[in-house]
Amino acid sequence: MTKLRTVLNSVEVNDWRDISEFLDPAALNPDPVPKLTEKEFLSRLADGAAFVTYDFGIDGVSIEIFKYAECLEHILPGIPLHFIGGDFHEKADIVLKDYWKRFKIDNFNGWDKWCDGQPFAKLFYEDMPEGSEVSRRMAQEIWDQAKNFALELGDYFSADKIKLAIPVNILSNPGNVAVALGFIIAAEMLDIYVISSNHDYYWEGGKPASERRPGEEAGPRDHFFRNMDNHAFFRLFSRLYPWNGRRWLQVNINQPQSRTLVARFGFDSGRVFELGTSISDSFFIHSSPEHVRSVRSRMNYIISGGEPLITTVDVREHLAKLPAWMRDEKPVACGNRNGLKLDLAAAGTYYFLQPTRVILRKHIDRDEELLSALLEHEPFAKAFFADRSKQIVLHVTGPTPIEHQDDLENILEAYQALCGKLPEADADRIFLVFSVGNENHPCFEKLNLQPLCIEEIYQLADLVLFPSETEGRGLPIIESSAGGVPIVCRRYYPEEVFDEVVGSDLPENEQILYLRFPAGEFKKSFLDKVTELLLYPERFDDWREHNREAVRSRYGTGMIVRKFREFFKVLCRGD
Repeated sequence: MTKLRTVLNSVEVNDWRDISEFLDPAALNPDPVPKLTEKEFLSRLADGAAFVTYDFGIDGVSIEIFKYAECLEHILPGIPLHFIGGDFHEKADIVLKDYWKRFKIDNFNGWDKWCDGQPFAKLFYEDMPEGSEVSRRMAQEIWDQAKNFALELGDYFSADKIKLAIPVNILSNPGNVAVALGFIIAAEMLDIYVISSNHDYYWEGGKPASERRPGEEAGPRDHFFRNMDNHAFFRLFSRLYPWNGRRWLQVNINQPQSRTLVARFGFDSGRVFELGTSISDSFFIHSSPEHVRSVRSRMNYIISGGEPLITTVDVREHLAKLPAWMRDEKPVACGNRNGLKLDLAAAGTYYFLQPTRVILRKHIDRDEELLSALLEHEPFAKAFFADRSKQIVLHVTGPTPIEHQDDLENILEAYQALCGKLPEADADRIFLVFSVGNENHPCFEKLNLQPLCIEEIYQLADLVLFPSETEGRGLPIIESSAGGVPIVCRRYYPEEVFDEVVGSDLPENEQILYLRFPAGEFKKSFLDKVTELLLYPERFDDWREHNREAVRSRYGTGMIVRKFREFFKVLCRGD
């Protein structure tokens, strides 16, 4: 650690080239990576391992980290596990065990949460011409932050004798360039073994404007190419994401990512892997109607703040007060009017679940378009409008990142428009619910109720909706299918990843059955199928059982353990 501090204090950075030059000796460590037996290697790791990401909550990345952590505990019983990030949201307690150690580093978060989003905007949304003063200032600013991150990480790694680090997404999705640079410096100079877990890359859904076809819309990650003409910056940027270290492995969540690393970036194919998700046995629920009512009743308490029934907030009022709500997101049920009573467990509830955060690429607005089409589709409309006890619930489970407030506004406005097309008495039976990641409430202990678990969240639903535009994997397809809940999903980008998840090229018994969200209008045949799923769910018992068995055969819990043992064997070999 003394060497790291001495070296960093001796470096002077004036521009991006200085950082690139510094990385050469750090990357080309003259000391060989030793060849070890598996026993010797595991002995080196026994003092501790660290998972590093921007922040921890109940998002898909955090949930996957939980699975990786349990895998390490299986291979190395008693290993101290450390979790390093810029924030630990209250809901992280659902994912992280009490005895796992946490280390919070200021400004380690990403995107708009990285120094209030100012460095991110300067790098990726504002012009930074090569050789300009703004470019030089940004290089110095990034270096100063990276140096501090490297020292904080280095001190922590050294004090806790950590020799294995598993960064998740920080070396693939550039939410904080200083974090990536600081982590690389600390890991290289302290001889840390690194399994870099990459869920998303900046080039997925992103390209330079010059490569777009005429009429092609901008991609959701095009901004990462804003300053590619600043060659000194972009050469460094491309080198960091991802980093090709001698003690490093790259672990991706799909095959196209791995092929890109090998073919486009020259990575050794023997050090590039895919790691699928795993599904615990608890997901494979055969849920009874009584259990569904129990889950929905417990969610009532969560949404209502501890009451057995939910009282709605007028969607117009919620929209007007949205900036204040965003500062401290709490569960809420929006209705056509204030003060409507909602019981999620009531008979006659058509329950639609979107198990994601609120971000643009999830296209939750498409859910509301589906509801509107169903209400105009005679077979469904006849059943709904003729029975005043029927109600529709659209439930979005995840929080809204502050940078996606506009996307939430669009969802609320679409719901308001949906209600506006109906007579008030009918609009009063349609609800939009946000649980913002909550699965527990203080009243549960007093009422002797168990907190909800992730797998039970899916049991809320009659139908899971997943119209996402782009995904690195697509966990809701796998998880809902394990629980026997039908899903309507888009064939998202990359389409090859979607096909891999649903098993398009596999034998029929291993393929996941789903309804496909159409790209355009909802055709009668599609709406007929959705209606049948909702009105006659018993007709789909074979479908549910098929999906359970398809997921069980492909995503059993032993898979991750086998994969990590494979990673360790490669790292044992040294140079």
